[in-house]
Amino acid sequence: MSKILGISAFYHDSAACLVVDGEIIAAAQEERFTRVKHDHNFPVNAARYCLKEAGITAEELDYVGFYDKPLLKFDRLLETYLDYAPLGFRSFIKAMPLWMKEKLWMPDLIHTEMAKANGVEDERHAKKVGKKFEWELLFGDHHESRAASAFYPSPFEEAAILTIDGVGEWATSSIGIGRGNEITLLKELRFPDSLGLLYSAFTYYTGFKVNSGEYKVMGLAPYGEPKYLSLIKDKLAEIRDDGSVRMNHEYFSYAHGLRMTSGAFDGVFGGAPRKPESKVTQREMDLARSIQVFTEEALLKMVRYVHQETAMKNLCMAGGVALNCVANGRLLREGPFEDFWIQPAAGDAGGAVGIALAIWHRYLGKERISSERAGSWHARSGTGVSPVKHAQDARATTSRSYSDGMKGSFLGPRDSVEDIERFLQSRGLPYTKHSRQELPDVVANLLADEKVIGLHQGRMEFGPRALGGRSIIGDPRSPRMQSVMNLKIKYRESFRPFAPSVLREHVADWFELDDDSPYMLLVADVLNQHRRKLTPDEEKLWGIDKLNVPRSDIPAVTHVDYSARIQTVRRETNPLYYDIIEAFHRRTGCPLIVNTSFNVRGEPIVCTPEDSYRCFMRTEMDYLVLETCVLDKRDQPKFEDTADWRNQFALD
Repeated sequence: MSKILGISAFYHDSAACLVVDGEIIAAAQEERFTRVKHDHNFPVNAARYCLKEAGITAEELDYVGFYDKPLLKFDRLLETYLDYAPLGFRSFIKAMPLWMKEKLWMPDLIHTEMAKANGVEDERHAKKVGKKFEWELLFGDHHESRAASAFYPSPFEEAAILTIDGVGEWATSSIGIGRGNEITLLKELRFPDSLGLLYSAFTYYTGFKVNSGEYKVMGLAPYGEPKYLSLIKDKLAEIRDDGSVRMNHEYFSYAHGLRMTSGAFDGVFGGAPRKPESKVTQREMDLARSIQVFTEEALLKMVRYVHQETAMKNLCMAGGVALNCVANGRLLREGPFEDFWIQPAAGDAGGAVGIALAIWHRYLGKERISSERAGSWHARSGTGVSPVKHAQDARATTSRSYSDGMKGSFLGPRDSVEDIERFLQSRGLPYTKHSRQELPDVVANLLADEKVIGLHQGRMEFGPRALGGRSIIGDPRSPRMQSVMNLKIKYRESFRPFAPSVLREHVADWFELDDDSPYMLLVADVLNQHRRKLTPDEEKLWGIDKLNVPRSDIPAVTHVDYSARIQTVRRETNPLYYDIIEAFHRRTGCPLIVNTSFNVRGEPIVCTPEDSYRCFMRTEMDYLVLETCVLDKRDQPKFEDTADWRNQFALD
């Protein structure tokens, strides 16, 4: 039996993943344990959890894999600083101490940190114990780890692979082919040209945090018009026929400085970047729309080129740009591939999955049996089980859905009802315990009464999306639900939309989609029959004034352009969550609910019952469900924080 631990760390979203004989046993991000969002430190706690889940110690591991090659990354940094010298000297001085102290000595550092994950807390003792580990330490190329995370857990026996992010060692995008247990990377786009960094430059310029706020830009885009698109194409970046971007680096500072954009960039768009937390103006909305349209155009060209080069039917994707679910919706509707699959932890965290699986399949040469090969495809509602080219309306009924190696992304810790009751009783917290059979109806009735509920059940999700394990849920029919959740519970910007979790068999009854979207990575429009006709005065509204206009029978999850970021739910993947939505459907005739991550702005998604209770009491949620225990806010004792939590979490 081979036990492999994959590690991603030191940049953002550190994570650990344990693979045993080719099966993903556990995976988690470090942020969930430390409560520091996007925690970049070595994932000691996540690794400790993975080992505990499998009932093993670090000494029993056969391999530990790190998701990129630090020396190659260091080579890129040095070469870049030399190319831009004397520009970038401040950035160079800031970066070098950490490299000289830690990152250049990565093998020693990993052994020491793994000793800590094994329970040795003293630094000196950890260094000594770490040297005694007998497992083999391996390093993978950044984009190879990304490609492995995209292809190996996918359902496909063979597929084209596309990875797109900011930058790894040198590559910013790569194209490859996966067949069986083999991955071959064919081409790459190299730093400093990067579609991901271009999008991040606009994230910075519109006043949001890089590597965190890109999804805000995506959510803001429908409020604007693409009035700056021609300026972007004329001055900043060219989209080539193959989808690669060629950037004019006169306008960017990320290669050599501490900012994403330069003064020349400011000149193009008429002023300095928006100050974080200041008012969002029409300029930011139009900038967001412009870079979103540019990105979609580039991705469509890139995907068509990949199809032309590989002649594959299926596509697998990973990398931070693959989390752009609006672009993904267009790829589904307009792209050339018959089917595609996206790694749910597509950012850096997923690199831990990729390196662990790459060691198993590529380094050890172990056979890979895809669900396509094993025949474990689910027949879709309709007539068949063979794939078809997705029609323009994305409502084909003869295509397939699948199981994959990510297990619904439910790979984190879970708490037994007994553990939860011990926690509640130790704090003297009143609750009502229900049977598993009656709980869905209890929750559905609360939702129908417009109550907002924190749901903590099953294993915690791996990746950036809450998928019903650690979610805040509500009634999508309520016209007040979006503003209540944003302003009184999430404490975040009012323009940000919420996602629907919909029963898989009913998704085509409400949206222009009849495909699986289990990881909330596809956007599709609400069907016309569920839309509300706007009044002439409402039609004239512009920008943020569009926000509070109900647009459909499910206004809480309908964005201003009538779109929704969809999560489809199957009972076999998440039985309790499915049963709650099904009970809500029986009660209301609506087969979907609002789903947003269980946290407040700037906080990682909750992990433990204590995290969930704390978040519940800090916000205006009405009820908390911890497995089968239901807590009513009105019954709870007065909650006193030791400190102002708004100062605890850095705003994202």
